Amino acid sequence: MTDPQTQDTGLMAVLELLADQAPAGRFDALLQRARREGLSGEALAGLERAVHLARGVQAWQGQRRQREDGLADLVDTARDLTSPHDVESLLEVAIRRVKRLLNFDMTSIAVLDQEGSLRVAVSNGSTTALVTGHSVPAGFGLGHRSLLSRAPLWTADYLEDDTVEHDPSADAVVRAEGLHALMAVPMCNGDQTIGVLYGGNRSVRHFSPDEIGLVASLAALAAVAVERAGSYEQAQGEVGRLERDGFRTRTSLVRLQQLNEAHSHTLGLVLAGADLTTVAKAAGDALDSALQLRDPAGRPLATSGDLGEPDEAAVAEAALDAHAHLRPVVTADGTWVAPVTAGAEDLGVLVLRPGTALVGEDEGLLQLTAQTFAIQLLLRRSTAVAEGPVRDDLFDELLAAHARSGHQTHYLVQRARGLGIDLEAPHVLLVAHPEGGEQGRAVVWASSYAHRMTGLKTVHSGHIVLLLPGTDASAAARAVADQLSPLLGHPVSVGAAGPGRGAADIGRMHREAMRCLDALTALDGTGGTASAKDLGFLGLLLSDDHDVDGYISSAIGPVLDYDRDRLTDLIGTLESYFASGGSQANAADLLNVHPNTVSRRLDRVTDLLGDAWQRPDRTLEVQLALRLHRSREVLRRQRRAGTAAPHAEASSAGRSVS
Repeated sequence: MTDPQTQDTGLMAVLELLADQAPAGRFDALLQRARREGLSGEALAGLERAVHLARGVQAWQGQRRQREDGLADLVDTARDLTSPHDVESLLEVAIRRVKRLLNFDMTSIAVLDQEGSLRVAVSNGSTTALVTGHSVPAGFGLGHRSLLSRAPLWTADYLEDDTVEHDPSADAVVRAEGLHALMAVPMCNGDQTIGVLYGGNRSVRHFSPDEIGLVASLAALAAVAVERAGSYEQAQGEVGRLERDGFRTRTSLVRLQQLNEAHSHTLGLVLAGADLTTVAKAAGDALDSALQLRDPAGRPLATSGDLGEPDEAAVAEAALDAHAHLRPVVTADGTWVAPVTAGAEDLGVLVLRPGTALVGEDEGLLQLTAQTFAIQLLLRRSTAVAEGPVRDDLFDELLAAHARSGHQTHYLVQRARGLGIDLEAPHVLLVAHPEGGEQGRAVVWASSYAHRMTGLKTVHSGHIVLLLPGTDASAAARAVADQLSPLLGHPVSVGAAGPGRGAADIGRMHREAMRCLDALTALDGTGGTASAKDLGFLGLLLSDDHDVDGYISSAIGPVLDYDRDRLTDLIGTLESYFASGGSQANAADLLNVHPNTVSRRLDRVTDLLGDAWQRPDRTLEVQLALRLHRSREVLRRQRRAGTAAPHAEASSAGRSVS
């Protein structure tokens, strides 16, 4: 029979070990000592029962402590996940926590891409570079199954588990990492699916429900945190975008205010009566650009800054496009061309070379500037029309100035000076005759053109007469024809004369210009332009002053200069060449030189006069100039001889007296 006191002592020893949280080996040692001391029967069975219960209590306490530690770690993890992080940093925090809490060898998170595959975004504990970035196609592996079931799935030995749909590429990664046990937990937040949290061990392992629940809780926390971080990043991006839009809007408003002020200033200058150059300077400063206003023929009217050397062919093409689309056009080298129009009328173009690239607001100011110039040109035209009768009357009186007294002529000069016209400066006179159409439109244009060029205009015997400052009558005539013909839609014939100075020359130039216009008609040159210089020897006959020297100089002047500078006689060679009927061999006989010498001299003449000197019309002019030159030289020698003879007789008489 067992001693009750001995049995109680054994039970007390078990309780003491349990209270001291003794390891399992101490309980085994207690049982062995009791057997050695002869404890048997009911006492030994009771002691063994007590030890078994104590071990159960210890296991329960261990599980409780583990659960408490897990909850504490879960709280710490939640605190970490709620701290400010970007999405990638949050994913890394989550896999580090899961790896430490569950004692995994490797953890990773895969996110869903647009194709439905799971792509590994981050990993921890991997030993190869194959994990991060690897994609598992839809329908394969534990991850996709866990997403479909929205529940954690695990396997103790992944590669040996036939219940899993294996993907060869994924199996290769698992094999390279040496993984066996694998757990996949979906990361979901409501209906939103983020991805899958993976945990793996490099040995066979069976996971307990507590471990699976803990990983599921961590995955849910991570899903919430990742979605929150994604929303935060999206919000930050939206805030940044709104800030940039706000900055651009504020900048645009400031620029619009500046451009509005610049346009108001430019328009104010126009209304105040400023000239084109002043307005161009203000517009160029506002646009930080060099610009040039050109008329429809491409001639500059006003310039601000240095345009450099733009590609004129590209500018001309851009001008056509600008007028066709009624908006500014930019060329390949960055030059802008804006149309200057009034309704359907082409008033010219504005050519601009910006210092910096033009933005939308600047392009708008460019259009407004072009419109401002159009207004200014129309105002000038209106002013010209308003002043037209006064200026026309003055011009009519100047045309008849040869019949007036000197006092009256002086009065006319003073009146012209009051209108800003200096008659003592060189002027040319043009007589234009539109070949068809209404004359009224041409007269209006001529009034504006004369006002713009600081000249005068009138209508005389059905012709438009222009007095313009300048020295090149031919160029002035071509300019008028080039601008007026497209405006009227039919040819314009222009006769020209000048330059001349003073009121007395105006009548002479008018008569000469009329004769040139009549010559154009007689020579079937309708729609052309001509001055006495352009008409060659015919112009010499039509000119009032019969400028022989000027005619000779225009026809053979370069040859005369060459002979004078180099003491040669190309003029003599030309005379012999024409005297022999254009035969170089006969000319050589006349000159007593070799034919090759004549050939070289004529080549030199070609270099000096150009290839066209042997055309029939030019040949006639050259021969006439040679005759005039030879006659002039003979007359000069005769005058010198006549002057020398009286001196010789006086000298002889003196010697006789002595």
